[in-house]
Amino acid sequence: MGALVTSIRQASAEPSLTVDLSALAANTRRFVELTRGEVMAVVKADGFGHGLGDAARTAVAAGATWIGVTSLAEGIAVRESGVDVPVLSWLNPVDVDVRAAARYGIDLSVPSLHHLAVIEQAGPVRVHLQLDTGMARDGASPDSWLALMSAARKAELAGKITVVGVMGHLPCADTPGANGPGRRALIQGVEMARQAGLRPKLRHLAATSAALTDPGTHLDMIRIGAGLVGIDPSGTTRLRSALRLTAPVVQVRRVDAGTGVGYGHRHVTERATTLALLPVGYADGLPRAASGRAEVFLNRRRRPVVGVISMDQVVVDVEDDPVLPGDEAVVFGPGDDGEPTVGDWAQWAGTIPHEIVTGIGARVRRFVR
Repeated sequence: MGALVTSIRQASAEPSLTVDLSALAANTRRFVELTRGEVMAVVKADGFGHGLGDAARTAVAAGATWIGVTSLAEGIAVRESGVDVPVLSWLNPVDVDVRAAARYGIDLSVPSLHHLAVIEQAGPVRVHLQLDTGMARDGASPDSWLALMSAARKAELAGKITVVGVMGHLPCADTPGANGPGRRALIQGVEMARQAGLRPKLRHLAATSAALTDPGTHLDMIRIGAGLVGIDPSGTTRLRSALRLTAPVVQVRRVDAGTGVGYGHRHVTERATTLALLPVGYADGLPRAASGRAEVFLNRRRRPVVGVISMDQVVVDVEDDPVLPGDEAVVFGPGDDGEPTVGDWAQWAGTIPHEIVTGIGARVRRFVR
């Protein structure tokens, strides 16, 4: 067995995530230029892992006119971060705190008669009526829409709500030509709302993929979440990635051919080589499913991660490179220098980039620039 070359250096054993807000701003401006309507920056899930307040403020400064979140708590956090543009929360329990929403100036979606009944008891508040346009997920079903429109009109006349918009979501926007049914469903839903006496100012349906590929879905507003942080699910446009995850080398050892690496010895070295240890693993957001395929960027070269990705460490085969403890490995970044990207990690793990960026663990040090 080869001799241990160096020992762990605890002072350096911290992975770091850097958020580049200039990339987020550039992506926002791109979508602002793409549409004639409003742009809602969706900052749910802590701004897709980029920091809710930073993402919201940056997007608004770059031209976004609305902020979208899933929960009321996220909406309140947006307000407390200093953002004063309209905010919409669209995934709320039936017993959502309507008075808090009104106090903070946060619009609520209404996906059912049950939600409306509770909301109107505690109003007044601004609402967006939400129609299921093909997801069989959130939103009122088409067969309940007419009843919801009638009830919403009565609640509006009573001064309990103000209907600001009608919204839906496209199920297959990544597939070219698949948006017709969803768009027709929303247009028909809006017409039914108007026939009921409602006058919503905003119709919104498109998220990132449809915004990039199908101008006919833009309507009065587009909602941009993944695209804000550099992810294009449609695969048609190169946006700027805003994240860079690095980890220091904490141990280096020389090993002989035939050395088993990690749990289960799923990797056995074919030759004498040098292994570098990084203090980052699946508890920090690196998917274990990427084991055997993942790479990192070390000494300006891509190097394979060998063995199973552990909870808080990975092993990298650096062959004969002169790697030392304290050297920095880039786990992922924009890809400008050849380093792996979030998209690469998603492909290695058989998932989507959204899961990678929202899964970075809390113990990773975070920096914003």
